[in-house]
Amino acid sequence: MTTENPGLDRFVEAVAAEVAAVGDDEQAVTQAVAGHLETWLAEGVEIPAPLRAPRDDHYVMYPLYVAPDGAFSIASAVWNVGQKTPVHDHGTWGVIGIVSGRELEQRYVPGESGLTFLGEDHLEPGDVEVCCTSDADVHAVAAASDVPCVGIHVYGADIGTLPRRSFDVETGAVKTFVSTWGVPA
Repeated sequence: MTTENPGLDRFVEAVAAEVAAVGDDEQAVTQAVAGHLETWLAEGVEIPAPLRAPRDDHYVMYPLYVAPDGAFSIASAVWNVGQKTPVHDHGTWGVIGIVSGRELEQRYVPGESGLTFLGEDHLEPGDVEVCCTSDADVHAVAAASDVPCVGIHVYGADIGTLPRRSFDVETGAVKTFVSTWGVPA
């Protein structure tokens, strides 16, 4: 792959190689992808302005790369000041890294009587975290600073087309949704 962004090109090649090498081993692929994302963030991630622009009405995910076979996708995820996602899952593995702003992640575990709050993390620029695997996949994310939060999100599927679930914190009610891309992939 070649774009006008050599850092993204190197990252895509590294993620593709890891996905091909480890296959369905979520722990191995997320740890490897996290290492590559740390390197890219340290080198200085460059995202074109239109792909890091917040929206007034809700958070947005812009596709930076979607593998032709749907094996993984890389997004620029943007939350404007005060925006928060519903509590949701992903249905696949995921790794996130913060480019700018600050992110609050609140983790939950679903059960028969609703959701149980597990804890929260504050992520700063340069921080990388495995956000989801099959055994830990329910959270809410919010911008936690006075500037928009921009992150690189890497998922083990085309996250812009993947059916996922959102959860009502009070009742545990579940709805299916697709978080479509902010621009065509």
